[in-house]
Amino acid sequence: MSNTSSKVRQTALTAVLAAIILLMAFTPLGYLHIGPMSITLLVIPVVIGGMTLGPVRGGFLGAVFGATSLAQCFMGDVTGAAMFAANAAGTVIACFVPRILIGVVSGLLFPALMKASKRSAIAFTGTAVAGTLTNTVFFVALVVAFFKDSVLGGGSFWAIFVTFFSVNVAVELAVGVVVSAALSAVLTRLVLKTPQYQAA
Repeated sequence: MSNTSSKVRQTALTAVLAAIILLMAFTPLGYLHIGPMSITLLVIPVVIGGMTLGPVRGGFLGAVFGATSLAQCFMGDVTGAAMFAANAAGTVIACFVPRILIGVVSGLLFPALMKASKRSAIAFTGTAVAGTLTNTVFFVALVVAFFKDSVLGGGSFWAIFVTFFSVNVAVELAVGVVVSAALSAVLTRLVLKTPQYQAA
């Protein structure tokens, strides 16, 4: 495949994944709401973008995800609204930094695992786990840093934090890893025409 054709495919896939992020973010497809908590599935297209398109495009898709996360603060998300009211700057950082890092980490780690393991199945799965955990670890760290002394959504910070850690992490990791790894394998082989990344 020529370099021009490859770039066209990559640009088209970036646009499609960005559109999917926007669609998921503003429909019930992207979030599972449990009380004041929101379990997001938007990690999935960002991880896929990082693995299939590299860290730069993956980071861009993460920024799109971050923008939609910030928008949720003004669209009825109780916890997001409480966070923004308590610390607007901290909320912006917490919305964007972990999301951008999802795509960057996925984009850098995937080729490294491919080279080290020689098995694309390991690379896809390992990167999906790392990308999903990147969002969780950095988001939790930033929330603790900026909001540990806050009262969010009518409840204590630590009560909400424990709920997030026990429920959100489990669901996001389980769903995100399976879907991200499987779809990335399909996209790299069929859409981007990179047979060396087919599942092994």
